[in-house]
Amino acid sequence: MRDVQAAGAGASGGGEGITAAPAILASYTAEEHRRRLTCIGMCTKQIRQCLRKHLITDYLPAQCVYNMGEYPSREPWKPEEYDEQELDRLKAHGIQLVHVMDEWNDRYGLFGNDKLTAVNPEGFRRFVAMVHQRGMKILAYASSGYFAAHDPNYRAEWSRPDDGIPGWWDLARCAPASPGWRAFFLPRMVQILEDYELDGLYNDWGYVRNAERRATGNAPDEVAAFEETPEYDGAVTDLLYLIYSEVKRRGGIYKMHADRSNQPPTGGLKVYDYLWVGENVENADGLREAVKNHTPYVVPCIQGSSAKVENEHEHFLHSIPYMQFPLLQGGRPLTGERGVIPIPRLPGLTEGGFYEQAWKYYQAHPDGPYIYGGWDPIPPNPDMRPAHARWLKQYRTLTEDGTWAYLEITDSDLFTQPLPQDCVASAFANRDLHLVLANYGQSNQQIATADAYVPVDDPAGAPENQWELPKRSLKILRRVVPNS
Repeated sequence: MRDVQAAGAGASGGGEGITAAPAILASYTAEEHRRRLTCIGMCTKQIRQCLRKHLITDYLPAQCVYNMGEYPSREPWKPEEYDEQELDRLKAHGIQLVHVMDEWNDRYGLFGNDKLTAVNPEGFRRFVAMVHQRGMKILAYASSGYFAAHDPNYRAEWSRPDDGIPGWWDLARCAPASPGWRAFFLPRMVQILEDYELDGLYNDWGYVRNAERRATGNAPDEVAAFEETPEYDGAVTDLLYLIYSEVKRRGGIYKMHADRSNQPPTGGLKVYDYLWVGENVENADGLREAVKNHTPYVVPCIQGSSAKVENEHEHFLHSIPYMQFPLLQGGRPLTGERGVIPIPRLPGLTEGGFYEQAWKYYQAHPDGPYIYGGWDPIPPNPDMRPAHARWLKQYRTLTEDGTWAYLEITDSDLFTQPLPQDCVASAFANRDLHLVLANYGQSNQQIATADAYVPVDDPAGAPENQWELPKRSLKILRRVVPNS
């Protein structure tokens, strides 16, 4: 068994201050503490080997990326009655944390601002207040690496040669060891937190790891200050930790996206509270295997335009056994019109990719079902949001504060026989003991538990020891306490 790690993520933020103490600290009775310690003791005795073990604290698994509107656009986005209703729906759904993507800012300078300031500052402040009024947290996109190459403030010496995303995006990657880039970006990043009373930031890091780097040479304005190896990226580790520390100093939340299935190669230094993975990954099973041992908390999102799944429940099959929960896409319907809006700074360029397809789909389906984000498939799956709400309700039961999680159990007394091939079991111990059973294979399997359990989604069901696990399926169980 690996070394124990306490898996916590800051849940308090600048918009609301420090949140109330969790129940385990504030309201557990002696009997509840006894139940919790008894369940943990059982796991300590009966689980001899597992992939990882975690103490869950300060965890907000219910996250939604909120599409604020189209950008580029002909008019600045502003909050309306639709947003009030959608935020009410998300609150009822159980969402705890909203983050907004690049459309909150004025990347192309269409309305006199830039990539680090809001398209509509007063409208954005109002939207932040709307989120806070419903008791949810909000993060805004602020990349520590990407900047608009057409922006008048951009300096080519910040970037390594031929290191960027051309065309409609026109993004330069700014070197993490560039003093000029740091001096430009860092105070403006802090100003985002100051100006909009956010609960933290979301960083699409805009960086190519040393192990994958193709750009030759360093940026003209780059200081080679750190050890750089295929396994350790020194300069970006330093930059990310400075940012993370500043966000945490303010009681905020820091969420990262390091592209595909990557996590930042920091030598174990903690630089995020949440890590979003899944962009451009072509195989959902491969994504699961690549990220199951990442430092928590991992927020997977299978990109529907890249990886195909058999049904909406597979998103949860791949994540829940590993103490992960998928990101929901919500907000305003994504029309894709942004891909055909003229951009004065990039004359003649159109997106010609996902957004163009989304625009064609929206014109053919103006009444839905709708796409909500760039990770949705085209056509979208209208059953995804109900499935997300159903599994979220069960998952939050597993992951309340003070739960010990034992992931991918490989040697234990919890079962009467070894688990079948392609099956995984994880345990979650708090006041109750829960088991998560997953079958990743293509044939039905039978699993026998040593104790009696009931399904979490059918708590009135009869206790059982034998569990039929259909192919590609997931089951969450609660142990039945024997009569004393």
